[in-house]
Amino acid sequence: MKAAVFYGQRDIRLEDVREPEIRPGNVKVKVDWCGICGTDLHEYLAGPIFVPPEGSPHPITGETLPLTLGHEFAGEVVDVGDGSDGVSQGDKVAIEPVFRCGECAACRRGATNLCEKLGFYGLMGGGGGMSEYAVVPSYMIHKLPEGLTTEQGALVEPIAVGLRAVRRAGFKEGQSAVVFGVGPIGAVTVQCLKALGAGRILVAEVSEARKSKALEIGADAVIDPTEEDVVERVREMTDGEGAEHSFDCAGIQQTLQTALHATRKGGHVTIVSIWEGPVQINPNDIVLSELNVGGIICYTPQDFADTIDMLKNGSIETEGIITERIPLSNVVEGGFEELVDHKDRHVKILVHSSE
Repeated sequence: MKAAVFYGQRDIRLEDVREPEIRPGNVKVKVDWCGICGTDLHEYLAGPIFVPPEGSPHPITGETLPLTLGHEFAGEVVDVGDGSDGVSQGDKVAIEPVFRCGECAACRRGATNLCEKLGFYGLMGGGGGMSEYAVVPSYMIHKLPEGLTTEQGALVEPIAVGLRAVRRAGFKEGQSAVVFGVGPIGAVTVQCLKALGAGRILVAEVSEARKSKALEIGADAVIDPTEEDVVERVREMTDGEGAEHSFDCAGIQQTLQTALHATRKGGHVTIVSIWEGPVQINPNDIVLSELNVGGIICYTPQDFADTIDMLKNGSIETEGIITERIPLSNVVEGGFEELVDHKDRHVKILVHSSE
């Protein structure tokens, strides 16, 4: 079968690989759609970051470079291994691509996203969604209810990140928020804030296409940092105090520093982005305003299931964040290189497993 195999920086190859075979406790899925995640793009440009390099295999998969990419995907079940209950051939499913050991302290208390051996299918081995077939542990399977397509299913994973961020922040209905960066994760964070009843949603973004998209999907106002003082404008639109919540979805030093200043005293700053390296901040920006600063990593199984429910009841829609659909055969030029050259035009590119 065909698969997009990652070898290192700017080196993804569409190759013929062996089709995975069903195993006990696993489910085989014919992949329909797979999203290109911002994390995938980070790996392409600066990796390996999460992808285990040669000589350092992941403790659960035992794999290193090269490996198949793709962790935001959905498809149809074609085979079910022994011991995989609750799923049948023909089921439409979304994949929660989180490896967990089930034994560490975090797993035992239900915080599987904080597993000491945390890993991601399609980033750290096991296979990947940028292929024709995938075999995954049955605990990763979430059946899609009638009425949801596998295209929508491929977007459950990134939306669940946004839901996790909003929940982790302690967000309450009616509160104000500012989102820094409206790429894929920033966009779904805006959607989740709107779905959960935000009083005012502000966005800081420089891309013209993404500024328009932010307004389409629920932002009340957009601030361009190249044209306006973000902190000043946020305060003007929040009774002089600053936003009750700030979400850094851009992952650069400037956005984090601005988020600290744009948040009201006693407010919450949540770091959602993945960083390519360390940055510097002044701790007094946190101390003197008694800010609550936290981060998130992926989501819990409950967040994932709740995201599917929100898609089913229509409180979140996916069409507004899909900007391109491409075949697997065009994943490098039409996907990764397109994002390198024209990242500002896109929110989410979906890859279809067909040639």
